[in-house]
Amino acid sequence: MERTVDGVKIEVVQGDVTSQDDVDAVVNAANAQLERGGGVAGAIHEAAGPGLVEEARPLGPIGPGEAVITGGHDLPNRYVIHALGPVYGQDRPEDELLANCYRNSLALAEEQEIGSVAFPAISTGIFGYPLEEAAEVALRAVIEEAESLQNVRLVRFVLFGAEELEVYERALSER
Repeated sequence: MERTVDGVKIEVVQGDVTSQDDVDAVVNAANAQLERGGGVAGAIHEAAGPGLVEEARPLGPIGPGEAVITGGHDLPNRYVIHALGPVYGQDRPEDELLANCYRNSLALAEEQEIGSVAFPAISTGIFGYPLEEAAEVALRAVIEEAESLQNVRLVRFVLFGAEELEVYERALSER
């Protein structure tokens, strides 16, 4: 499913964020230390190889809502943007911190003149953010940023499972 807002195509697809070979940057649902970890961070680090840890480690720690950028290393993408999502029920205000992950990632993409970015569902794994709420926050943040984007022309949400895909498709169709 896709929708264009202010010249920015927003896509929602099911797949593996490490296999998005037609986008310039993928977003890592990072941990504060920017190390391997599990879930999306583990998959991205596995696919990118050891050079990613070496480049990312000196940039940490980062706080909830913050983002930093590195090269893509062995990924098919030129860049990895690392964003630390909030732990639901612990980092407050959760919705603002989660929205900042998307805003700050897009700001970095703009600075680097990146044309396309693929996001996972940040904070919905072990950080416990409810999927429906996370989808609303993510899509609202991206749609609100769309009018100010000059370089980013494609924002893709890559959801691992069918349930996540359905939730994000519904949220996009309702916006």
